Amino acid sequence: MPYFICPNCKERSIDHDRREGLTDQAVACHHCGFGFLFELLEDYYPAPNTGFVVCDQEARVLAAGRDVFELSGFSEQQLMGRDVIEALGITGFDGQNPAKVALEWGVRRMGQKLELRTRVGNAKAVTADFFPAYDDDGGLLVAITPR
Repeated sequence: MPYFICPNCKERSIDHDRREGLTDQAVACHHCGFGFLFELLEDYYPAPNTGFVVCDQEARVLAAGRDVFELSGFSEQQLMGRDVIEALGITGFDGQNPAKVALEWGVRRMGQKLELRTRVGNAKAVTADFFPAYDDDGGLLVAITPR
């Protein structure tokens, strides 16, 4: 059974056919109205203050959930189209960019202890989870939680 999570409100759901009603449209969030849900390999329970960033196949930001602004100070408009690692100033990984590894190998990178640079330039300790997309479009979901 496919598990889904809304990048905006973090509402979790399941959907057997990955379609909205009887159409070919992707599943949308019935809780907050966000345009699409992100499919996960298994159910995931984010912390209450986790922020989600949705990226394309090149790790460029497509959307940012509500908690990303509270976490980083960046609005969705300031992040869109930029590489997620560069846009959020994420550092602290072991030389291998976790977003690129997740996309290239199609594997989850869970519990990465990293730092991000806020909009005002402060370093913030975070734990990040990187989820590759399992649909035909590809992409990446990054869950960022302050430590």
